Order: sequence, then structure tokens, then C-alpha cells
Amino acid sequence: MAQPLVVPEPASVALPVRDRLAGVPVPVRRASGLVPVPILNRSAAGSVLDCERLDVYRVAVEFQFLAASVCSGRRLGSLRDQLDRASVSVVLNIAEGSGRFAPAEKAHFYLIARGSAMECLAALFLLQARSLVSTDVYRRSRALLTRVVAMLTRLSSAMQAAAVRQRP
Repeated sequence: MAQPLVVPEPASVALPVRDRLAGVPVPVRRASGLVPVPILNRSAAGSVLDCERLDVYRVAVEFQFLAASVCSGRRLGSLRDQLDRASVSVVLNIAEGSGRFAPAEKAHFYLIARGSAMECLAALFLLQARSLVSTDVYRRSRALLTRVVAMLTRLSSAMQAAAVRQRP
């Protein structure tokens, strides 16, 4: 597992973004100049949660920020809403799976997250086919989702194998 994201040098940090719900500034960095990505400040966070140690979680969070910015000024109705809900589902199911102790339960939540990531790919494809998302955003989103799906496939397979080894 990779180390958690740490606050980079001050020159590469954008001004804090306010959390929509709490109104609290959240430190961010700009990924590829497109979307703010949350960064973990060890001094503020204290201990690191299980999900924050997973690369797949961090990539999924990065994608969710990107998905939230896709077509934000346009009224796309159900398609944009579905992309937003599916991208949030990926992050939440990874977090829930990492919090479980039984390997079979972990695999279950990682597979749900994988299915939601595939749903995001389909929604992005439809948005791109309708020329509602730029080619650059589509390529970046697809690259992130491809990584997420690959990592979740490996994680769920490893957890399923561990569950089989645990059976008496």
C-alpha cells in the first residue's frame, strides 16, 4: 500500500475550498489543472483511516471530484445525476469495504464499488457521445476509472481467495 497523501509544498497548493455542507476550508491540490483533489494533512488528521491507505480510494475520490465538475453548468437531468450518484457510490463502498473485517464482506463491497465504476464509464461514454463532455475530461475520467476497476478487481479477488482459505 502506498503512503497517504501528504500536504505538498506551499507553491503547489491552491487556496482552500470550502466544504459545501460544513463550510469548513478543505486543503486541496489541483490534479492536471482541472479539479481540486483533497490532500491529507497528517498533523490535522491524526491517525489515518483504513480506506485512506488504499490507492483505489484516493483515485476514486479524485474521479468523484472530476465527475462532480462534469457538465455542472448544464441541465442534463438523469444522466448527470446518475454519474454523480454512481461516482459517490464507488467511494462509499470502498470505504465501507475497508472497514469490514471478514474478507468475504470486503470482497462484497469492493465488487459493488466496481459495478458502480462500470456504471460511471457507461454514463461518461453517453455524455461524450452526445458531445456534452470535452475529449480531455473524458480521457482523464476514463483513465481514472480504468485504474479503479483494475484495482477493485484485484482487491475483490484477493479477498475472495482469503475467504476461501478461512473456511474450515
